[in-house]
Amino acid sequence: MKKFHPYHLVEASPWPIIGGCGALFLTSGSVLYFHYTHTTILLIGSLIIIIIMITWWRDVIRESSFQGLHTIKVQTGIKEGMILFISSEVLFFFSFFWAFFHSSLSPAIEIGTHWPPSGIEVLDPIAIPLLNTITLLSSGITITWTHHSLITSKKNNATISLTWTIILGIFFTLLQILEYLNSSFTISDSIYGSTFFVATGFHGAHVIIGTTFLIICRIRLNYNHFTTQHHIGFETSAWYWHFVDVVWLFLYTCIYWWGS
Repeated sequence: MKKFHPYHLVEASPWPIIGGCGALFLTSGSVLYFHYTHTTILLIGSLIIIIIMITWWRDVIRESSFQGLHTIKVQTGIKEGMILFISSEVLFFFSFFWAFFHSSLSPAIEIGTHWPPSGIEVLDPIAIPLLNTITLLSSGITITWTHHSLITSKKNNATISLTWTIILGIFFTLLQILEYLNSSFTISDSIYGSTFFVATGFHGAHVIIGTTFLIICRIRLNYNHFTTQHHIGFETSAWYWHFVDVVWLFLYTCIYWWGS
């Protein structure tokens, strides 16, 4: 039986455990900041996360593009890991929708027994939210165009479409900031403000994260790191972006349109 050469395997990495510690510092530091305005642990956690992002991405690029260590088996493991991650994100957002429908389908007497609560002037779903919906749906089309261009060896088309996807992602974020600035209610205005800003705010954070993924892919595309058969970094980023699109459709339908 032929043994696998050790140099064909991805070496053990210290970044997962260090990244876990950074995430622990970041979350616990956030709690301390919210309650006691202590920032030391929060800053340490943020610094660790930033360093891990840079070094881990660097190692993955080296392993996949220059050392040839991302075999079919390794790629399968990466895809399965991304599927599990997106599945956990689905449950994450499910909790927000649960809180929203729990409060809206049977409004408590404290909020006037009707939804939206008394005194809340909701946002017009036909204004900025609709434009954001069109923006994200358009970005889903452009990122699919990018994937098709990669598979068919059309680098110029892939570069153009991926650039447009990034622009649309940034445009979405700017529109959401504008929406927040012009909102007549805040996160502390009853259960409506809490569920609205937590759900849409976390989605906005995911858009920023997804845009960062795509910017890294755009840089890698410029350096010819992707081939027609080997572009797992872009493929998983595209999965994540489509997930963000689908979540927004539920947010728009349930919170902006039905909830108004």
